[in-house]
Amino acid sequence: MLAAIAFALTIVLPNLILMGLGFFMRRKGQISSGFINDASKLVFNYALPCLLFFSVIDSKVEYTQQLPLLAAGLIATLILFFGAEGYAKRFISDPKDKGVFVQGVFRSNMAIIGLATITNAYGSEGLGIGAVYMGILTLVFNVLAVITLGRVNTTDPVNLATRLKTMATTMLANPLIITLLLAFSYQALHLPPITGVLRKTADLLAVTALPLALICAGATLDVRVMLNPSGLSMQASVGRIIIAPIVAVAVGLGFGLDGVQMGVLFLMVASPAAAASYVMAKAMGGNEVLAANILAFTTVVSLFGMAIGAGVLRGLGLM
Repeated sequence: MLAAIAFALTIVLPNLILMGLGFFMRRKGQISSGFINDASKLVFNYALPCLLFFSVIDSKVEYTQQLPLLAAGLIATLILFFGAEGYAKRFISDPKDKGVFVQGVFRSNMAIIGLATITNAYGSEGLGIGAVYMGILTLVFNVLAVITLGRVNTTDPVNLATRLKTMATTMLANPLIITLLLAFSYQALHLPPITGVLRKTADLLAVTALPLALICAGATLDVRVMLNPSGLSMQASVGRIIIAPIVAVAVGLGFGLDGVQMGVLFLMVASPAAAASYVMAKAMGGNEVLAANILAFTTVVSLFGMAIGAGVLRGLGLM
């Protein structure tokens, strides 16, 4: 039992400490909003793509062996999506709130919190599997987000069609998606390993990705928003923090997952609401304040849920 608790703390505490450092530095005026914006661009456009690219091409992952994990992730996401849609249809009246609520329940922060926690838990092996999982599920997340947020303009099908086209264009221009497609292609073609100066430079850049992203995430936290969630944001947060991990574990057990695969599924699904959920809600006319509340509350609280869940799963020998 003590070993399970130690495992849970080991995978979550480093993330909390780095986020706490970012929060502390922002409160002390040691980093500015300009730095946060520029550092976030560095992570998203360069450091994280380097990390993902070399994680994939260096990994010994057998993609056919990951099909049960990918199927479990897809089914868990769809269960959360349709479950949240049903709840929103019955209990939420404002169209601007419905899509934001649904997105807050099913869409998790895989690229930063998910990958960072998986790396803490399983090292390069987990990171390679997590990168494959993220590459597939990111596409699903974006499609489902457009579907649920599109309800704001249901009377304008042309506008919705335009937004779908814009979403497709944006996804194809996403550095993370481009990087993963290139990495999968590079590995499939059995090209020689990248070495020398280029590899060393990429490694130095890649190692900054997750720590810098976590520091920036902590620096953007608004404690007042986090401690004063609205009723609707709390309901969405319960779905993200409690229901989503339970669904993930149940589906994972149904597919016979254990070890690293169960760990990747649980940590990816149990991660807080994705930062992109706020951006997308704002761009598509949803309730951006509700999206910000969900994001702020789940960013910190879900990490404690991840620690508890990881400890339980580890104690049961499932993770």
